[in-house]
Amino acid sequence: MLCFLVRSAASSSKTKPWHKNITAISSLSYSSKVPFKPDPKKPTSVTPSSSASSAADTLFDEQERMRRLAADEKDPSLDVGPNGRPLFTSAQSLSQFTRRDTCSYFKLTNEALNAVLPEGLPTGMVKEFEDSKRTALLVRQSFLDLRDNFRRVVDPTMWSPTGVKVRKQVVLDGPVSCGKSIALAMLVQWAREEGWLVFYVPRGKEWTQGGFFYKHPLTGLWDTPVQAENVLKDFLKYNESYLKQLPCQILDPIPLGEGAGVGWLKDADSLAISEGTMLYELVKTGIEQTHAAVAVVVRLRKELSLVKDIPVLFAIDQYNNWFTFSEYEEPVTIRSCRPIHARELTMVKAFRPMKHDDMMVGAFSHSTAVGKLRKDLPDVPVDARITFPRYSLDEAETVSHYYLRQRLIDREVFSEENWKKIYFLSNGNGTEMRGLLPFMR
Repeated sequence: MLCFLVRSAASSSKTKPWHKNITAISSLSYSSKVPFKPDPKKPTSVTPSSSASSAADTLFDEQERMRRLAADEKDPSLDVGPNGRPLFTSAQSLSQFTRRDTCSYFKLTNEALNAVLPEGLPTGMVKEFEDSKRTALLVRQSFLDLRDNFRRVVDPTMWSPTGVKVRKQVVLDGPVSCGKSIALAMLVQWAREEGWLVFYVPRGKEWTQGGFFYKHPLTGLWDTPVQAENVLKDFLKYNESYLKQLPCQILDPIPLGEGAGVGWLKDADSLAISEGTMLYELVKTGIEQTHAAVAVVVRLRKELSLVKDIPVLFAIDQYNNWFTFSEYEEPVTIRSCRPIHARELTMVKAFRPMKHDDMMVGAFSHSTAVGKLRKDLPDVPVDARITFPRYSLDEAETVSHYYLRQRLIDREVFSEENWKKIYFLSNGNGTEMRGLLPFMR
């Protein structure tokens, strides 16, 4: 049972959250046209614009490519990688991957991805699927190392290579488009397939921008109730069955804050947690009661650190945005404002630290970077930061054969010399390779 602690005997009326989720609508661009005045001395003729013609050709090419790819599915002899090796692995899950599966592709389905990653897919993964016209990902040794690291955390009896340190906290750093976000999403998928409880944040930057924000008078930190509600909704999408089995271990009252657009409650300042309340009820209350959303997120962080029955993993993408300034500002004078740092946000302050005994991995996203970070980050172990590599030459060879299989490259011009030129030109940048390979001549 969850109930309000009432200051006075007066009964309080229920306050319902005022806001609704707003679906982002892609913006439409309009071009202003100057009225056309025909010259009476010259005959006028209507010709299709080059842009319209180009768009029609592109659409036709894509339709033709899809038709040929559908026909290719009936010919398994095309699924051949470098040196005659199978292009696709026979492993049925990420847990079955071994070193023999590296430099091969793992087939997925949209249904399976939406089920195991309902919070959303990384932008790089979505773009890869769109361009290749197939939901498949490259099995990389760097991912296997990351997966096996957390395997050994849970099972210390597993064999560990000499000189390899097991880390409970990991920060994935590395150059642009080296696959950090995709590796993190694959790690979350693997952990959930193993039965772990995973708190996954695919878009950490959203914690630092947009929505209603205010400074809580008791903590001196800035609360963001709209973001808190969205975080709780995302967390519930996959973990509902786990949360219904886990009781709350902290029974301290939860302080209430200002609701999004509805102000403060007049007759209650905290939320009582009775013994036997499940984490599911706690999360549902944070979703339904805007005044409690931020405090519930903070309490959830503490509760998850106390769970011992199943492994718990915190996985944060765009983690670097929690070490820079947010997009919020505090008015200082009539004409000036002070930028608010991410560490001043209540939710970020609760989840950002890595100096604890919980399993946590954060991935930097250079596409959302707003500044270069120093090497030693506050609240992060010195040895937690590891460099995630771009494609190796062997991986680039497999990637090139895969894009050949998916008809991004013409077979007539494909050669080892040509794909190596593109590999060295892009310096192993996966996004650049995918963009350049179709122009192989």
